[in-house]
Amino acid sequence: MIPTAVQTYIDSHRDAALESLFALLGFPSIANVADPDGCTPCAQWLAEYLAKAGFATELLELPEAQPAVFAEHHEGDDLPTLLIYGHYDVQPADPLELWDSAPFEPEVRDGWIFARGADDDKGQLFTHVSAACAYLKTDTPMGINLKLFIEGEEEIGSNHMPELLELHKDKLAADVLVVSDTAFFAEGQPSITTALRGLAAVEVTATGPDRDLHSGSEGGMVANPINALCRIIASLHDETGRIAIDGFNDNILDPTDEELAVWNSLNYDEAAHAAELGAPALGGGERHLPALVRNWARPTLDCNGITGGYQGPGQKTIIPSTASVKISCRLVPRQDPQHVLDCIVRHIEANTPEGITMTVEPKAGVGAVEFPVSSPAIDAVKAAMLAAFGAEALTIRAGASIPITKHFQDILGLDAILAGVGLHEDNIHSPNEKFKLSQFYGGIEFSARLIAEIAKGL
Repeated sequence: MIPTAVQTYIDSHRDAALESLFALLGFPSIANVADPDGCTPCAQWLAEYLAKAGFATELLELPEAQPAVFAEHHEGDDLPTLLIYGHYDVQPADPLELWDSAPFEPEVRDGWIFARGADDDKGQLFTHVSAACAYLKTDTPMGINLKLFIEGEEEIGSNHMPELLELHKDKLAADVLVVSDTAFFAEGQPSITTALRGLAAVEVTATGPDRDLHSGSEGGMVANPINALCRIIASLHDETGRIAIDGFNDNILDPTDEELAVWNSLNYDEAAHAAELGAPALGGGERHLPALVRNWARPTLDCNGITGGYQGPGQKTIIPSTASVKISCRLVPRQDPQHVLDCIVRHIEANTPEGITMTVEPKAGVGAVEFPVSSPAIDAVKAAMLAAFGAEALTIRAGASIPITKHFQDILGLDAILAGVGLHEDNIHSPNEKFKLSQFYGGIEFSARLIAEIAKGL
């Protein structure tokens, strides 16, 4: 049960919580953009907001890194400690012309909050912030120690986080780690995610002549970098959709029979999912496998952007000097990111045609993570989910990556409990990102109940 004073505060401060979330969503906190209105002001706003609520707060900083926010409410040395992680940085809003409203001017339409970061992750993070504020503002004991760690580089790989975690291991020590940066399997079906795919990324550049050339005068003699790059891209998968790079698929951990039984029992409609995405069918990956298996338990290799040559209106008949492609790979448990990157480099070198130089620049690499499916802490999360949303939480996997979860395991020895309250239709990383008001308010209830459950049961 949520203490009466806390429940009353939550119920009477819904509009205030939404107004504060709108202020947070107004910051264009894009981690890879040097914007004076972006990450640092956002982190400072969060630290000040949490300090006013009653937390002890500070900014954790490193040279050339976006600041992280740390906030702590300590009630007793003999009490369990809950660490909640979130991130305030967001994806770029491009293409802006596809938004129905300004991405950093949040608004509510038809029961949804629309803004960049509405779900990923400012909205989900703020469910926990709002629940904690309800305890602190009413002077209600939590029965636990609560820490918040909010980073500003998740969307660019959390590259500085290992160093930051090492520096502040003692400060971040906890008994339970909860992350709300995932989604329900479906609306009305709470979910705890027990595995995330890892990530490896590269940028490949094909270079031919030292300048663009006339495609008539030199055509048929000089190798074309775009043609060469396209041939290499086509060689990355076989006709079944399987990644066709020697060694890439080594050491893949298949799902257990128990996991497959749960996945097969889910009310999942592949055709409806394709229709919701505006796609004619779910034709990606190894097409002989069920879609959920492809998404949750198989690796991927995707071209995220490709460029080369003339992009303007009309024709410009050239052989371009260069062409490039950005590639990201989602990895499953037991795959080593460095091994995967090495395999990609060897494949490209072996398939580079005469007259072309290929350079491969690694961009990111983090391993997949697996988490326990049962523990007293997970029981507390399930009880809080059931009370807040009226349904038992399933244990599922997710196809996405949250890089810092691997670092939490390796450096702090903490297995994250991934208990997000987003929905798959929230358009994260896309135009018109949104977060359903009922999920936002339900998430506040969940977080408040989680504090009570951990105080009662750990």
